[in-house]
Amino acid sequence: MTRNIRHAAVFCALLLVALVVNAARVQIVQKPEYDDNPANRRPDIARYQQPRGDILVGGRAVTGSRDTGEHLRFERTYAEGPMYAPITGFASQAYGTTLLEHAEDGLLSGADPMLAPLPLWNDVTGAHNPGGDVVTTIDGAAQRAAYDGLGGRKGAVAAIEPATGRVLALVSTPSYDPQLLSGNSAAATRVWNRLNADPDKPMLNRAVSRTYPPGSTFKVVTAAAALDAGVIRDLDAPTRSPDPYTLPGTRTKLTNEADGCRNASLREAFEWSCNTVFAKLGVDVGVRGMTAMAEAFGFNDEGLRVPFPVARSTFDTSVDRAQLGLSSIGQYNTRATPLQMAMVAAAVAGGGQVRAPYLVERTLRAGGSLVAAAGSRPSREVMRPSTAALLKELMTGVVDNGTGAKAAIPGATVGGKTGTAQHGVGNSGTPYAWFISWARGAADVEPKVAVAVVVEGSASDREGISGGGLAAPIARAVMEAVLGGEGGAIGDGSRR
Repeated sequence: MTRNIRHAAVFCALLLVALVVNAARVQIVQKPEYDDNPANRRPDIARYQQPRGDILVGGRAVTGSRDTGEHLRFERTYAEGPMYAPITGFASQAYGTTLLEHAEDGLLSGADPMLAPLPLWNDVTGAHNPGGDVVTTIDGAAQRAAYDGLGGRKGAVAAIEPATGRVLALVSTPSYDPQLLSGNSAAATRVWNRLNADPDKPMLNRAVSRTYPPGSTFKVVTAAAALDAGVIRDLDAPTRSPDPYTLPGTRTKLTNEADGCRNASLREAFEWSCNTVFAKLGVDVGVRGMTAMAEAFGFNDEGLRVPFPVARSTFDTSVDRAQLGLSSIGQYNTRATPLQMAMVAAAVAGGGQVRAPYLVERTLRAGGSLVAAAGSRPSREVMRPSTAALLKELMTGVVDNGTGAKAAIPGATVGGKTGTAQHGVGNSGTPYAWFISWARGAADVEPKVAVAVVVEGSASDREGISGGGLAAPIARAVMEAVLGGEGGAIGDGSRR
């Protein structure tokens, strides 16, 4: 009898061990399989059982959460959604997450292990941390100025603080309200289908995800390459440039919109944007020198993130001399995001140094304690400091005496470069109006902001499209917003 009891006890113990092993197999080994099964709604229900953390601009939340009382309980809400959509993206129960909502999803949803009080605490207890907050670098006044400035036009604005790389504004228009995609209702589906079918592509983030021919704004890069290489040593010396300029190895003649470009000095050519001078300079520098300078600014970099990925800006490295001439005036295969062109302006403003742009200042737990901070970003040298000083002089000349007069701010030093980029077969496409710039207030030691603006023209106003006319006033408004936010940085008695 005792022996039978002993056998039964051993058998029960084996059954218990088998149950424990099987439970461990299901909960640990097969957990990913069950989590990824479309029929398993428990992860979604758990994910939306609590409010999501917020994205903050200037200490103010531009996101929130609404209690629906349904199984997927909390939906995302957005304050001034269309204006901040190029930063926040959307968090949708049906369509997932994009932009900051995606890049910082672990923290915002509470799933990030850094939010747990102890390592592996949640794995043991099954607890779920409240979502953390993301504090952005965005200047709310600059963002508003950029959004209002673009108005109903297609286009984008990117603004950077040159000394740090902090992104101060990131705007794309036309935009959309991400809150309309938050739920999983039929209404959200209709909005999704409408937005995706819209030919104006309101969900496209033109500031970081679309590249444009930069046109004459790229002449900043070409001038930097020519000055660094010693092809040009005196800003006021004649450049021995013909007008028109026959592209090497072809019969194609390149002309100018402005008069007086024949044999113009670099200063004159920069102020009046002479294509012939800069095409010849690019050819004189050569493919290797032009490529090295473009890549120093950030072109051909596939790894740029802010923290969401930025489309690669391109400078073609396999061109003949004629193609190099066109590439050097921002045409042919040269393409750039507005953020990249803001980096070009920031490198000049920063004395030849550029820092990688970033959008997240710090992340916080729900109680406000620090999770992580951005810290100081390393800088890289793009050009010699002496070259940057000369380019600052050239860019201020564009605003003081040239095509960028509409960007001038009384009491501040402003440098800029206009561009009107042609594209399409035979330049048949509607041009893009560009302006890149930087500004320093009267009380500032160094420039506080660098801006890039692109405006996509329409067929109806093709003849009126120009960087100085359309894009420069928008850049001015953004720069004024940043300088004005510095506690009276715009003063009297300083040159423009």
